[in-house]
Amino acid sequence: MKEFLNVLRRFVPPYKKYLVMSVVFNILSAILNIFSFAALIPILDIIFKTGDTEKATALMAWNWSQAETVLMNNMNFYVNQLIGAVGHTTTLLVIGIFLAVMTALKTGAYFLSSATIIPIRTGVVRDIRNQLYQKITSLPLGFFSEERKGDIIARMSGDVQEVENSIMASLEMLFKNPILIVAYFSMLLFVSWQLTIFTLVIVPVMGWFMGWIGRKLKAQSVKAQSLWSDTMSQVEETLGGLRIIKAFCAEDRMNARFDRTNSAYRNDIMRVNIRQSSAHPMSEFLGTVMIVIVLWFGGVLVLNYKTLSGPVFIYYMVMLYSIINPLKDLSKASYSIPKGLASMERIDKILMAENSIKEAAHPRHISSFDHQIEFRNVSFRYGEKWVLRNINLTIPKGKTIAIVGQSGSGKSTLVDLIPRYYDVQEGEVLIDGINVKELGIHDLRQLIGNVNQEAILFNDSFRNNIAFGTPCPPLSDTVAASHFPEAPTASDSSIAEAARIANAYDFIMASEHGFDTNIGDRGGRLSGGQRQRVSIARAILKNPPILILDEATSALDTESEHLVQDALERLMKTRTTVAIAHRLSTIRNADEIVVLHEGKIVERGTHDELLMANGYYKKLHEMQKA
Repeated sequence: MKEFLNVLRRFVPPYKKYLVMSVVFNILSAILNIFSFAALIPILDIIFKTGDTEKATALMAWNWSQAETVLMNNMNFYVNQLIGAVGHTTTLLVIGIFLAVMTALKTGAYFLSSATIIPIRTGVVRDIRNQLYQKITSLPLGFFSEERKGDIIARMSGDVQEVENSIMASLEMLFKNPILIVAYFSMLLFVSWQLTIFTLVIVPVMGWFMGWIGRKLKAQSVKAQSLWSDTMSQVEETLGGLRIIKAFCAEDRMNARFDRTNSAYRNDIMRVNIRQSSAHPMSEFLGTVMIVIVLWFGGVLVLNYKTLSGPVFIYYMVMLYSIINPLKDLSKASYSIPKGLASMERIDKILMAENSIKEAAHPRHISSFDHQIEFRNVSFRYGEKWVLRNINLTIPKGKTIAIVGQSGSGKSTLVDLIPRYYDVQEGEVLIDGINVKELGIHDLRQLIGNVNQEAILFNDSFRNNIAFGTPCPPLSDTVAASHFPEAPTASDSSIAEAARIANAYDFIMASEHGFDTNIGDRGGRLSGGQRQRVSIARAILKNPPILILDEATSALDTESEHLVQDALERLMKTRTTVAIAHRLSTIRNADEIVVLHEGKIVERGTHDELLMANGYYKKLHEMQKA
């Protein structure tokens, strides 16, 4: 219960007005229900002619110590007066109409109490998804190198859905049923405290049994949700590697692998659902047993001790049966809530994940790059493995610096330190003499444009992909985000000019809808060279003073490489460029070439100087020529 209340404290406060309205309507519904069923007492008196009505010959003054007697006497007095005026059958009709009207009011209040819970339920689920997405976009890249994408997708889809189906679906019963139980229980005490105390001996036994099963269910749910993540991870891997699966004729192997995980998930979720499905029949049986025992004890009070009349005992039993349904719903919640809490634990592993890239308490804001980028005694490691050691490098404004070296030498890690995708463990990275840790993160990254080996594009139009780095108007809470990304503020002419500079304008205009043509998932409708030129156009439109090129032409054919290289040269003009190069022929004209080997700078100089030095760079050069 503590975990459940903690979830409510975190997500329900923005919707407290709906919660208050729901509680008010639930109280009203309970009161109307009590008084509507009270009409049964005179109806039974009239039908079975018990004589209780005729005994009330005068109104009694109110007395708290005899409240039950006063209420019954005065109600019977008015019914007796009505019988004398219109007769027994007409009195039955009048009381029946009263019962129908009270029931209509009760059901109306019940509907309103349910309707006011729906904004809470749907709003909390939306907020959890938004928080998850915002957390995903804010976490450092290092977090995702240790997490599977399929597992993250499973938490955002399956786990959030389970929270909605379990915890949020239980909100109504948890804010309605306690009110009904308290109201009905108070009436039971008022009618017969002896019978009610006897009933209380039985109820805790049922509650303990339901709680024991609920604790068992939560442990099963955690395991089942973990297996669901494995299933989603395998689907994600399969979609990403479908070409390789087909090339190696590994369909049967992958099908068998998926079947093992899927079957394990099925077996666990089957056990969870079987246990959950036992809630209703078990509560039904225990409720019937309780009714039978109470019926026997109440019969003793009516027949032997005369402390209850027959009609009042029937009313008591109706109230007791009314309290059983809320108790059943609570028993269902004791099953479903642990499933939701198990999913919430998995969601919190993302929501509560620590972001190691922290903004300074009072960040320094810059809007321009004026002098140089400097790596000063920089060392960096992943876990316990050092990737970079004692890097000292200065990149003056307007210069092109190329970084080369074998795979795993730390080239990509080095450039990732500039925009703070990672933070150094030793030394510091400075821009214009300011440690990047002291700068506002968005200010820093606004100065930098990226063109990567793999052109990362979105399932949207050419226009929105090119304008991706331009500011967007804020999205109103009342407007659904139906398109991603939102409409950019860049003009059509500037987008078109960026495409021309990137050698992308002609093939964009040759497409079906020009700049409004959708390029497919990750740009799948385009060739590799076209994707790369669109990403270059995106960097051109952003117009950053610092440009990072991460092997931007290494995966292209000769013709595409020529077009992309031409676009890059236009982009690099008047900019400070840090280029990671795989093909050494593309960096001949760099102002300085830095050679990395096993995380250390082993050589530096121009292309010609490094060839004359007859060192590691020349070895790389000769290997590529061969």
